[in-house]
Amino acid sequence: MEEKRYLKWYNKVGYGSGDIAGNVVYAFLSSFVMIYLTNTVGMNPGVVGSLIAASKFFDGVTDVFFGAMIDKTKSRMGKARPWMLYGYIGCAVTLVAIFAVPASFGKTAQYAWFFIAYTLLNAVFYTANNIAYSALTALVTKNSRERVQMGSFRFIFAFSTSLLIQSVTIGAVAAAGGGASGWRTVAVIYAVIGLIVNTLSVCSVKELSEEELSEASTADGGAPDEKYGLVTAAKLLISNRFYLMICGVYILQQIYTAMINMGIYYMTYVLKNENLFGVFSWAINIPLIAALIFTPSLVARWKGMYKLNLRGYMLGTLGRALVVAAGYLGSVPLMLLFTGVAALGQGPWQGDMNAVIASCSEYTWLTKRKRVDGTMYSCTSLGVKLGGGLGTAIAGWLLAASGFDGTAAAQPESCIRMLYVMYLWIPMAISLVITLILSKMNVEETNEKLKANGQRAG
Repeated sequence: MEEKRYLKWYNKVGYGSGDIAGNVVYAFLSSFVMIYLTNTVGMNPGVVGSLIAASKFFDGVTDVFFGAMIDKTKSRMGKARPWMLYGYIGCAVTLVAIFAVPASFGKTAQYAWFFIAYTLLNAVFYTANNIAYSALTALVTKNSRERVQMGSFRFIFAFSTSLLIQSVTIGAVAAAGGGASGWRTVAVIYAVIGLIVNTLSVCSVKELSEEELSEASTADGGAPDEKYGLVTAAKLLISNRFYLMICGVYILQQIYTAMINMGIYYMTYVLKNENLFGVFSWAINIPLIAALIFTPSLVARWKGMYKLNLRGYMLGTLGRALVVAAGYLGSVPLMLLFTGVAALGQGPWQGDMNAVIASCSEYTWLTKRKRVDGTMYSCTSLGVKLGGGLGTAIAGWLLAASGFDGTAAAQPESCIRMLYVMYLWIPMAISLVITLILSKMNVEETNEKLKANGQRAG
């Protein structure tokens, strides 16, 4: 029997546009914060990396905390939309603060300014906004195909925004006067754009009532939703092996992205042309967008997400291996070609990931008879913060260890070798590990077996 439909095309597009706002923050921060701090503010990359790592201690419980808060929220707007709406105001303010480190401050005060702004952005405001945004996938529809479509729209907007930001930011900073004032102006522009788009996205969808959300649960023979605290929520997540796998993949993906974003250094000091960073962004994001467009139909054709995700990442790993070979050959055209192949393979997982998480939440219901939709989506924020922050921190430490000097026109040979490792070898290794994890992540089949047997798994 065909599943009930809940959304119109404009609901899906409106929801997806929310990742324009998310990536105005994330793509700008992850791609350019390090080079802004090292080459404009004059900070030491190793110290910046250590501050980012220290910031993660403050992030430790906020993901599960905000996920649990969303699950407990009751308002006219629903559970998730209020957190998505109001959380972004803080995102906008702290984003500008990060790219507005006062030049009049001493170095210690500058480091403190960055640390406080970065921690508030990641541990509080981005967490509340991003978990709420991701949780909407499970709160506005119960149709599995619509969830895949929402994920595809979301990441089409995400990668389009990343492409635009990575392509125009360097030029925009120069057009705004360059230096510290140029970065600050661009940050303000991005923050305002994000605020507007995030608000429109919040207004484009409506959450289902708690009664309608619980219909499927009671139909499966379960009791109405039980209330639970933060500790219980954490235990429910840890007991779900698929949640742990998704967290692992998400964290690795963000470290991967952080290393790819070090391409701005690779293009500047290895290929001797910083403008190539924008060109490589096209080679990554256009194939990703193309893959996302076809993901819903491929999921339907292959009767699920498991085979598509696994085979896609196998292709992605092969592509990254060929990028390594092309890099040592010194062929930019071949690097661009194989970068595109890798991105094409990685695209389907990006498109159906939210639907996989929804299935992961269903697994908890089938095995524990508790609904943890909002808490389950904490893996998205956890992955972005822990993976992205750790990736940026590692990049800073590796740059510092290699002898990098942001004030120097040329870098030592030790730094050049390190840039090869960071931009070529580490992404390939991460892609291989993700492929291995995805080979074990057949949550859809597991859920079907549980439903068929009417049994609970441990």
